[in-house]
Amino acid sequence: MMELSLDQLLKEYPFVIAYFEQNKLDIAGYGDKTFQEFLEHFTEEELEDQAIDKDKLLSNLPVYLEQMRAFLGLEKNNRVLSMTILAGYDKSGNPEGFTELTVETSQIISIVGPTGSGKSRLLADIEWAAQRDTPTGRSILINGEKPDNKWRFSSNNRLVAQLSQNMNFVMDLTVEEFLRMHAVSRLVENPQTVIEQIILAANHLAGEKFDLTTPVTSLSGGQSRALMIADTAILSASPIVLIDEIENAGIDRKKALELLISSDKIVLMATHDPLLALMADKRIIIKNGGISKVLHTSLEEKLLLEELEKMDSMIQTARQELRKGSALSSKTLVMEHNPENR
Repeated sequence: MMELSLDQLLKEYPFVIAYFEQNKLDIAGYGDKTFQEFLEHFTEEELEDQAIDKDKLLSNLPVYLEQMRAFLGLEKNNRVLSMTILAGYDKSGNPEGFTELTVETSQIISIVGPTGSGKSRLLADIEWAAQRDTPTGRSILINGEKPDNKWRFSSNNRLVAQLSQNMNFVMDLTVEEFLRMHAVSRLVENPQTVIEQIILAANHLAGEKFDLTTPVTSLSGGQSRALMIADTAILSASPIVLIDEIENAGIDRKKALELLISSDKIVLMATHDPLLALMADKRIIIKNGGISKVLHTSLEEKLLLEELEKMDSMIQTARQELRKGSALSSKTLVMEHNPENR
């Protein structure tokens, strides 16, 4: 990298401009020079007056680039392609009802079980990349191997992004200010482009539209959830996303899942909704603090899902008609649900 010209360096590592600015180095007009050649243009007097240590600047630049690439999740070995859960024990000390479960990117796994059954414990094991050192005795592998300690102890490398059921903003910011703050912290090259992508995706999910000037504190529950799902899909570096009870979010659930998996995320979804459970590739059944079994969604269940989606569509239509103050009738619902019959 030290052989690259400054222009090439900026193209490959856009965030390197911060290194030059922090060290008060004006590289304008030296784009065709390497960093070392740029430093050679200073006279001895300029080096002394500006307290420039050429050797230190040269040795620190590769370290800075490496640290920033790791922070931004750009290293090849930083990419999560799969996550494997190795079985542990339930609350009674009995072995869990499976041996191992491997989930790859763009897959959806639903987690079902009664309240208090152990869904949160499963999430915690995944989030901290457990190595048989939690109450369940489970182990988590990343890309088929024991994970690097960065997934366990680094604040910059978050394995799991959580989208909780209740989201309340307390910051006095507009949607644009909130998104820009996140985009800038991730050092994205074109923050405005990313911001526009996120608001477009969020409004694709939300039942009620909002714009960049809307204060985040005035967003409804559904709008807040839509914003955070879009933000997580497009901007978050976390490779695994857990969604808790998306059925209560007031958003288009199917579109939300499609957005997340299109971003190469592994999606774990705790739900009581049969539609969402059957949309998943597999579902984890939690009982007594452990995974009792893992089910693959069968062809029969996929066919059943189609019928459930038709029923759900009719219910959603009825909800919208009631909101508009319309009187419901079976004829109206059938016509709205099947436009081709009009």
